Amino acid sequence: MRYLHTMIRVTDLEKSIHFYTQGLGFKLVSRDDYPDDRFTLAFLRSGTDPENGPMIELTHNWDTKSYTKGDAYGHVAYAVDSVDVVQERLKKNGYDLSWGPGLTPSGKTKMAFVDDPDGYEIELLEKKAK
Repeated sequence: MRYLHTMIRVTDLEKSIHFYTQGLGFKLVSRDDYPDDRFTLAFLRSGTDPENGPMIELTHNWDTKSYTKGDAYGHVAYAVDSVDVVQERLKKNGYDLSWGPGLTPSGKTKMAFVDDPDGYEIELLEKKAK
């Protein structure tokens, strides 16, 4: 079994694609409109993941203006070389961290959070230098 993707529903597809590609450095892998069913699917992958790595699927239902998120969902997490470098790229594109940087509860790893345009949390965990 191999992990493929996490799907999230977004209200403004262009704003979400900009956040993930420009703010976080993801690559847009595909984008397909389904006019008969009135939705668009966009798949994005972290710029450092392999070609067959896991993706984020952004689903934009054309006629839906808002969603109610449940309180059971937490976040997705990504290892980054440097939280500071990611924060700098975010700021250049009009975003910033929603928390941090700080340390994980164990105190061993630098971490931060950023919220995407729909409020989904993304955890950034800094890789240790080898």
